[in-house]
Amino acid sequence: MSRTHEYIDLTRTSALQMGMLLARGEVTSTQIVESVFAAIDAASDQAVFIQLTRARALAEARESDQLLSEGRPRSALEGVPIAYKALIDLKGEITSAASKVILAEGVRADRDAGIVESLRRAGMVTIGHLNMTEFAFSALGLNPHFGTPHNPCAKDEPRAPGGSSSGSAVAVALGLVPVAIGSDTGGSIRVPAAFNGILGYKPSFGSFDMDGIFPLAPSLDTLGIFARTLADIEVVNALMVGDYYDFPSAVAMPELRIIVPTNVVLDGVEPAIMARFDEALARLAARGARIERRHIPQLDELNALVAKHGQISNAEAYAYHKQRLEASAPGAIDRRVAKRILSVKTMLAVDYCAVQAGREALSRACTEQFGAHSLLAMPATPFVAPPIAALEADDDYFADINMKTGRNARIGNMLDWPGLSIPMGLAAHDMPAGFLLCGMPGQDSALLAAAHLLEGDIRPAKGGAVA
Repeated sequence: MSRTHEYIDLTRTSALQMGMLLARGEVTSTQIVESVFAAIDAASDQAVFIQLTRARALAEARESDQLLSEGRPRSALEGVPIAYKALIDLKGEITSAASKVILAEGVRADRDAGIVESLRRAGMVTIGHLNMTEFAFSALGLNPHFGTPHNPCAKDEPRAPGGSSSGSAVAVALGLVPVAIGSDTGGSIRVPAAFNGILGYKPSFGSFDMDGIFPLAPSLDTLGIFARTLADIEVVNALMVGDYYDFPSAVAMPELRIIVPTNVVLDGVEPAIMARFDEALARLAARGARIERRHIPQLDELNALVAKHGQISNAEAYAYHKQRLEASAPGAIDRRVAKRILSVKTMLAVDYCAVQAGREALSRACTEQFGAHSLLAMPATPFVAPPIAALEADDDYFADINMKTGRNARIGNMLDWPGLSIPMGLAAHDMPAGFLLCGMPGQDSALLAAAHLLEGDIRPAKGGAVA
């Protein structure tokens, strides 16, 4: 007689481990899914999910159980649960983007987003829509409509989950699901991963199918993956990419060249985060990695370009939401989100074009200067997750902290660097800090191959993630 889920701590079990337990018949997908919903219902934080797809999940779990019983799993993750940020279409559900304005429009998706179809064909079970910043436009994760998920690592006071993929990161950190899919336009995967002590992966632009994804800035938007293990990220990434997946090749430590920018990305970094970062670099150097600290002029040029002409993300968000903003009553849209979108109302087409052309030129210059297989490293955020109360109390403080929070990750979106945030230990207030490892455009496979080799030295012996 097989064991049941009562003997398995699902909050400590990775997606691949669940897949192995399911394949061996030690638990059923139905049992796992029932446990997931029981944990969600019992959670003290009810702001993590916006919509649960209970009936769908149980039907999909039963289908997986049947295939598993017949020895016909569709992938290593047959029957494993997954949840999606609330800007990803789920058939029959309203893709709200965590906005009550969108929710009121009542338009239900007539089919799954392309990426949901891919993961469903692999046998993964759909749990529901996860909370987020409204319209995906903040690095902090606050939401006045559906509540703000609390960072589960905080022991002193409620702290920000990071955004915009707030619910995705918190759901994985809490163990409610082993894997979650978010999106990233200016740090929305890597920031909440760092804040919550888990892994967060953003690929190069265009890596994933964006069909059925509610946009923020189509020139920058990409999907990404949250997980507690690198192996989970790799297998889900492979399933999302599909037939064109480029499996990482083995790499030796002396072959790795890790460039640490000395300008921009280290400005204002908290001492404890800087200490964790330097400790991680020292461990990597001791293992034979080549660490180069150098000034990168392209980062200063990128800052000057944006300061002169404006933000692409703001401009594209305004173009998409202009009518909605004009038609909505005051307070119907998060005031902080609305203010940020409207900040580029007078941006000229010539400025928009200048930023697009400039960032592409800077990206090419970096690749030519460093070489296609070089890596860059920096703290994922300059500080740990800030208290929610202070952010709620002062909109100017919120705006300042929001821009500083996403600064380093946003570089990767503008220059099209794939990035992986890896937990590197605890910093101020015993909160997690993230080590952001970046690759050159299109070198996603090389980044993941390097991460395989480096992760064990980046993560400290203790304190790397939510226990």
